[in-house]
Amino acid sequence: MKGKTRKQYLLVILAFLAFYAALLIALVICEKNQPGSHIHTIGDAIWYSLVTISTVGYGDVTPVSAAGHVIGSVFLLMSMGLLVALFGSVVSVITSEGLPMLRLKLRRQNNWYYLAEFTSETDVLARDILREDPYGVIIFGIDKENETERPDYPCFFINASPARIVAQKKGVGERCKLFFLDEDDIGRNLKALNIHELDADVYARTTSGQEKMSGNIHFFHSYDCCARSYWRENPLHQMEDIIMIIGFGNYGTALLERAILTNINDSEFDVSYHVFGDSRRFRQMHVNLGAAMGINETKPGMDSIFFHKEDWEDAHDLIRNADRIIICDDKVETGWDVYWQIQRFYENKGRIHLRSNRVAPGVTYFGTNEQIYTVNQIVRTRLNDAARLMNDLYRRSVDESLAWDDLGERLKQSKIAAADHLIMKIRLLLNDSTISRLDYETFKAAYDALCEAKKDPAKLDDLRRIEHARWVRFYAYYNWKYGDVKSVRRRENPMICSYDEMTEPQKAYHDRAWDLIGELARQLENKQ
Repeated sequence: MKGKTRKQYLLVILAFLAFYAALLIALVICEKNQPGSHIHTIGDAIWYSLVTISTVGYGDVTPVSAAGHVIGSVFLLMSMGLLVALFGSVVSVITSEGLPMLRLKLRRQNNWYYLAEFTSETDVLARDILREDPYGVIIFGIDKENETERPDYPCFFINASPARIVAQKKGVGERCKLFFLDEDDIGRNLKALNIHELDADVYARTTSGQEKMSGNIHFFHSYDCCARSYWRENPLHQMEDIIMIIGFGNYGTALLERAILTNINDSEFDVSYHVFGDSRRFRQMHVNLGAAMGINETKPGMDSIFFHKEDWEDAHDLIRNADRIIICDDKVETGWDVYWQIQRFYENKGRIHLRSNRVAPGVTYFGTNEQIYTVNQIVRTRLNDAARLMNDLYRRSVDESLAWDDLGERLKQSKIAAADHLIMKIRLLLNDSTISRLDYETFKAAYDALCEAKKDPAKLDDLRRIEHARWVRFYAYYNWKYGDVKSVRRRENPMICSYDEMTEPQKAYHDRAWDLIGELARQLENKQ
């Protein structure tokens, strides 16, 4: 499209030059033999045309013939057209890209954030960016004239490619951060072509793929962001036994996945998750999960998952007895319909959590844009810091070669799951399920409680059981199974067994996960 437009411009320019040359030749032919004429050569004609078109009008060279006067009139009309075009171009540059680009150049020292579109999601992200970085520069890659809404914060609307924006930065200050928030936008948006070659960090929303593809491209999943945020802000209470999940699309799957990997609570209480929705694909992929949890059955000392084939409308007794009902259909409208049906026609305990972008009084909701589209969720500035730090502490004592960037996807996810479980560990140690902020004081209090617990062999054994259950769940979720010898290729590990079958050294292996609380406390103390 751009090549076609340039060709059209070139043809227009060539046509104009040909017409201009024809007028000059005609003027010389008409004037050179006229008495009193001053135009005898092409040079004289060019000088006269320039003086006329520029409206200077010296009067030293003028046509005397009737035909010359007609040609002079054409030059006068051309001068008016050129002035109008020049004025329009100046106004266009000032009101479209020229002035914003100039203003951008003056702010190269600031951090630049490019958002490909202006939507409700990018608007929320932009506001969160400015809370984190008040002097950051927000750039929307579209024309402002195409938008009906106007943000109430400083930003630029420039319909320019990311490559051009990055070029304007010229490597001054931190690298640009580019955001593509439409699902799989990185593969469909023409502006994203060759984006991996730019000197910038790219964050793209996707429905599949790993968190980091290669080079500068980072993927994030809104479903996973929603699930991590949900369980962090709505932790399980010890007395919650029955959890009902209605809707098992992308959001429901992510919620169950995070529950499996991080909701390992007091070993005395078993939680049962009841899933309503199409679970066939999930069960096909996680065939070894039964080694860590009861699948459609109850196993002593284990949490369980029941995948229901019947519709949720038939589960009157379950709705009545559920300690928590999570409504998380991918379609928000369907979720609201389920919510109102339960409220109107079913007896329930009243603990209903609804995934919704719309906020209504009296409704416990989650998964709003404000919870998902944040710098912390997308860029993972702090969300994965604990996982990185835990890996660094582990390296020092075990394996110096396993730097974070050298870890494979499975090992990274293992560290992330362990870090996400930290808050559950701390809640257990402090016997406070309301804790949501992990700062130095919280880590210090939890470590002091851990030191006291380790003095009691029974309590120490219970802590080891909890960590072993979490560890086995993770590997079973990724289809590892028991084997006499650890094999990454066959996905086998001798520690994937019941806790009571483990040797004493194997049981003590899990102490490291708890002792990291003290290491993290010391790290945070040094940063104060």
